[in-house]
Amino acid sequence: MRGNRKQRRLFDLRLVIGGLFAVYGVIVTAAGIAASDADLEKAQGININLWTGLGMLALGAFFLVWFRLRPQAPPPDPDAGER
Repeated sequence: MRGNRKQRRLFDLRLVIGGLFAVYGVIVTAAGIAASDADLEKAQGININLWTGLGMLALGAFFLVWFRLRPQAPPPDPDAGER
């Protein structure tokens, strides 16, 4: 039964969503840090990749912290009612 609980936690949506936002946030933030002057001029002086990447990182961190602090409660044991 112990392995089954670990498998359920592995596919918790908070972990999947948080992980994806964190990975994409790192990529977009790196693109924002490496932005050229021409890219900044296209966006009217706002480094949109940097700000979007930081927002994605913050959202990913939120989901991952939520996953860590509030673990999913296991379902009730179906055999417990028959005893």
